[in-house]
Amino acid sequence: MRRRHYDVVVIGAGTAGLVAGTRLAQAGAEVCVIAKGVGSTHLAPGTIDVLGYAPERVDSPAAAIAELVAARPDHPYALIGQDVVAEAAGWFIATAARGALPGYNYVGSLERNLLLPTAVGALKPSALVPETFAAGDSQQLGRLAVVGSPVLRDFHASLCAENLRAAGIDATAFNIELELDRADANTLGLARCFDDPQWRAGFSARLAPLIKSADHVALPATLGLNDPHAVLADLEGRLGRRVFEVATLPPSIPGMRLYEILRQALLAAGGRLVLGAGVIAHARDGERVAAVETATAGSNTSYEARAFVLASGGFHSGAITLDSHWQAHEQLLDLPLHGVPEGQHFVSSYFDEQPLARAGVAVDSELLASEVTNVVVAGASLPGAVSWREASGEGIALASGYRAAQVIATRLGAGVSA
Repeated sequence: MRRRHYDVVVIGAGTAGLVAGTRLAQAGAEVCVIAKGVGSTHLAPGTIDVLGYAPERVDSPAAAIAELVAARPDHPYALIGQDVVAEAAGWFIATAARGALPGYNYVGSLERNLLLPTAVGALKPSALVPETFAAGDSQQLGRLAVVGSPVLRDFHASLCAENLRAAGIDATAFNIELELDRADANTLGLARCFDDPQWRAGFSARLAPLIKSADHVALPATLGLNDPHAVLADLEGRLGRRVFEVATLPPSIPGMRLYEILRQALLAAGGRLVLGAGVIAHARDGERVAAVETATAGSNTSYEARAFVLASGGFHSGAITLDSHWQAHEQLLDLPLHGVPEGQHFVSSYFDEQPLARAGVAVDSELLASEVTNVVVAGASLPGAVSWREASGEGIALASGYRAAQVIATRLGAGVSA
């Protein structure tokens, strides 16, 4: 078996894991992020939704977090601390601005949520959003052209526009024929087309006569993979209108951009990323996790470290499971869980809060896992939140990854600054 040794091993390559790894590498630690594959970034819309509902729609995440922390001291934001949430948000905006996609910035703040149209025409609150989404804030929209194409089966402009009209927005649907190979008839294929200046010019020339009465143009989130800033500027220049993206079904192009920003930040700081390395076993030395073993091509690899960040996710990723005897288990490090109900596990109404919804790895006030002394937990592995109802998942991932790095950097001491 191959053996590797690092100061810190981060398990999971979603937002939480990549943020933790990057911050630790920036602090001087030798870091390796390992994962069986990319995290949820490729499925998520690419926005940082800090807190959208509590339980009613939130206008100011900063104010709502303060109330949430007071009401639910077990919530991840209560453990992380509101100041750290704000600090992490500022760090992320700065990281994106100097990141892998020149000019592609994230905008917004914790003071006010933007209300962005979704693919079905609902309005979704988000705190930090890519610049390609920003003009879609419904609080500033004028006459809106929602543009789709029959070839793109995951985005229906008429459905989006109809529901936006019901919400009081002057929206009209337009469909434009696109020539795409059958294999590329999805958001990824269309994003590659938008990266081509000549293709964009032809697209704009066909679209411009259709949308003369519009002030804003909504397109499915496909405005390029390599240089979305240039694509947005080019389209707005050609069309003479504000243009914005609307999040669609996976694969998420903005989510892939977010992953690339964080991946490049990790590598630029001196960290290492290994995908295709699913954890299959671990070794303990007393109350410490000493190493994890991964199944990799050729032979298994043992990753030894002074500290670990567990950012492998919850039930949705398979990192926490429920067996046939209704017993919940953390699969990778065999850590104790918190929030698992002793009685009923599910209720019949799908949209009601499920008894298992707040289950996660048991942690203390510093996000340290119970029963071990060198594992800090981040992201969806944490207990206490119902992120899909709160619209808080990426905010928790960002802030807890940031906080996990602070905790470990302080504990490692010499050679590593917090």
